[in-house]
Amino acid sequence: MRSIRPSFALPGGGGAPRAVAAVALASALALTATACSGSGDDNAGGPASASATADTGDGKIRIPDDIRNRLKEHGIDIDKWKHGAWKNWDKDDWLREANDFINPIIKGLWNPDRMRDADDPDKDKGVDDNDLSGDQGVTDPTPQPVQATAVRPAYHASAATAGKVFFDSPEGTMVCSATIVEDPAHPGKSNLVWTAGHCVHAGRNGGWYRNIAFVPSYNDKGLTGSALAAATRAEVAPYGVWWGDGAQTSQQWIDQGGETGGQGASYDYAVIHVTPEQGSGGKSLEETVGSALPVNFDAPAVPKVSKMTATGYPAAKPYDGSLLYQCAGRPGRLSVDAAAPTMYRIGCTMTGGASGGGWVETGADGKPALVSNTSIGPVSSGWLAGPRFGDVAKGVYEGVSKEFADQ
Repeated sequence: MRSIRPSFALPGGGGAPRAVAAVALASALALTATACSGSGDDNAGGPASASATADTGDGKIRIPDDIRNRLKEHGIDIDKWKHGAWKNWDKDDWLREANDFINPIIKGLWNPDRMRDADDPDKDKGVDDNDLSGDQGVTDPTPQPVQATAVRPAYHASAATAGKVFFDSPEGTMVCSATIVEDPAHPGKSNLVWTAGHCVHAGRNGGWYRNIAFVPSYNDKGLTGSALAAATRAEVAPYGVWWGDGAQTSQQWIDQGGETGGQGASYDYAVIHVTPEQGSGGKSLEETVGSALPVNFDAPAVPKVSKMTATGYPAAKPYDGSLLYQCAGRPGRLSVDAAAPTMYRIGCTMTGGASGGGWVETGADGKPALVSNTSIGPVSSGWLAGPRFGDVAKGVYEGVSKEFADQ
């Protein structure tokens, strides 16, 4: 998560709610010739989709020429890409617009060492509490720090919908937290993951991150030290590695998101559609894990909420990103931009790496629902803030769901 001044705040976009930026070109392209699919968003210049065609001559699935050509239009040669061309972060070639998202699968890229060494994206970035002194909107007193509590392994039994998002940025391998959410287009068979906008897109000064993948119940047994260092991929990713073949964040984040959240913090959320690295045709993510959370886009105002629980894998000191933690408490209000929705804020010692992790509240029906995600926190840690979901968030969510409704 991004801090409100170099610490761990995430990129965000500010301003009043506007039309949602839809993720258009979503290509799940297995560079090892296992599968590929694409889709586009009507709100981002029209749909774009393509499916793999099998050449059974050698039993492999070929990458259709139209997808190969489309990638080349963005300066991406898939053969060069899988051999390291993705490491070129030339600003002029960094895909930025909502409909530019392309995330070719590179099988085996996220091995245990690479996952373990991934850094938090908000390292040395955080919000300075002094930056909030103007109280531009409605801000309650800073909450007292609440010590994060370690989730009991196995994580799949304690917090089945939680996991990690891994991605590459110009600064290196990065990690965030995320939550499996229900898909209205595919009840009981969701492939949707909710995280922070700054975990998929750099905001106003950058573009889409690369090699975005989700690992549910990362390090499920809670291994540490030498045991984690020696762990196999099956141990750190017992439910597989799932690559993003579609993603969407708010246009506010794309236009105004910054290193410390800023005006974009109130719109700092994203939805990723994922596909298994080993290829499609099997169970969905929800079926594989056995759970997915509903999303509440009409969550109550702060005074009406008695408790929210934030979950994540904090990676900045004193944490190392290997273990899952939670903080629970009654939220207060935080405003970083008078023109943007007021955010939720709770006391919590989780640090960067917890960004994107889900905030859950028990609704009037007695069932838990996702109502926010970790976005920003102070340089010194002690509290977390997350956006309150509304129409813009709902548009992001429905946009991805509709994009893959026929798949």
